[in-house]
Amino acid sequence: MLPWSAELAGRLDDHVLSSELLRGNPLGDPSDRPLLVYVPPGYDDDPGRRYPSVYVITGFTGHVGIWRNRTPFRRTFPETADAVFASGEAPPALVVFVDAWTALGGSQFVDSPGTGPYHSYLCDEVVPWVDAHYRTLDAPEHRAISGKSSGGYGAMITPMLRPDLFGALATHAGDALFEYCYLTEFPKCVRHLRAYGGDISRWWDDFQGRTSFTKPGDDDLLNMRAMAACYTAKDDGTPELPFDPVTGVLRPDVWERWLAWDPVRMVPESADAMRSQRAIWIDGGRRDEWFLDVGAEAFRAALLAEGVSEDVIRFELFDAGHGGIDYRYPMALSWLCRRIAPTG
Repeated sequence: MLPWSAELAGRLDDHVLSSELLRGNPLGDPSDRPLLVYVPPGYDDDPGRRYPSVYVITGFTGHVGIWRNRTPFRRTFPETADAVFASGEAPPALVVFVDAWTALGGSQFVDSPGTGPYHSYLCDEVVPWVDAHYRTLDAPEHRAISGKSSGGYGAMITPMLRPDLFGALATHAGDALFEYCYLTEFPKCVRHLRAYGGDISRWWDDFQGRTSFTKPGDDDLLNMRAMAACYTAKDDGTPELPFDPVTGVLRPDVWERWLAWDPVRMVPESADAMRSQRAIWIDGGRRDEWFLDVGAEAFRAALLAEGVSEDVIRFELFDAGHGGIDYRYPMALSWLCRRIAPTG
């Protein structure tokens, strides 16, 4: 296994998409975004053939460039995806790697006055662009979305909000059941903020003025500020924390707004959308540090309670924590592609 490169049976196309929706976003992030499109073997041989598509979105602090990062003794996801198609394990599909990074580390793939319209960017700009430039099967039953962690979160909520675009999903340790994956972080942040007089904006100014992640609490506070910017930003973009930063006491009105974005709680209002899905892959490590295995169980139970057929759900908990689970991605990709492939 070479540590620097590998030949693909298909190809990986590099693009830059100029977004009108992201122009002038609150954080001043670039509106020109990289986009990678994996084209399976044989795509150029039959100009009349159209293909299903799978959109891959990243976890928190992820950007599209991470898909080329190579972990020792493991292949990159584009390479393992390529192997799935080259071996015939899965019917061919386009795989689209989307960038939704922000200066705060992520967007949660939602529209927010604190970060920008990243949900709309994905749905109303990226998807139409791919359909216009590649021979896709432009229908939700042939389009899936997949991600891990925050990407898994985006993969859960995007088909709920846009079942007209996405008819299948895979979530690997996606953020869910917020009282377990987020609430336990609140007291940690209160402790970290004592050094900043309980003011997270003071921490943010300090963080931006030095080498990142060189002080205790940087990871926790960055995640907290980013989630607040995504879920509960004011109209002027100011993020509202769901707890008092000095006492730690919950702010019920703000916390309820966070909870409204919890995929488990979103299922009942999106029941029709979820019942329309052709495939739902849910997995997570039994030792996940943010208890996202518990969130996965709750998400599955919520789907079943709303009448989603067990036949469309693939659920598995496995022995792992939150990290190092990229070997799961091609497994889900193969399963999704078999479910969204055209029949006949």
